[in-house]
Amino acid sequence: MQHIRAFVEEYVAAATGPDRERYLGLFRDDAAVHDDGRSLRGLAQVRRWREETPNVDYDLLEVTGTPAACRAVAQISGDFPGSPVTLRFAFERDARGKITVLTITP
Repeated sequence: MQHIRAFVEEYVAAATGPDRERYLGLFRDDAAVHDDGRSLRGLAQVRRWREETPNVDYDLLEVTGTPAACRAVAQISGDFPGSPVTLRFAFERDARGKITVLTITP
């Protein structure tokens, strides 16, 4: 379970940090992201999505699952309507640990 939590903590650090390439490095080239009714595929679309996403803070509440399929619940706060919100993150990862699918839901 420590490996799973470490992965999610790395995701949070990359998502909140200034280095976009660090964040994108967590994803496989053909990764899919499903967030707020949008579905994106490939790093170019993931990059544009991240650039449109406001800076937020994460408070990890729960991490469960396996290295290949894990879930996290976090309270997200920032400069956006309705802040803070609780979101669920479902990660699917390949054998190298790269994200293949990320689904974010309320």
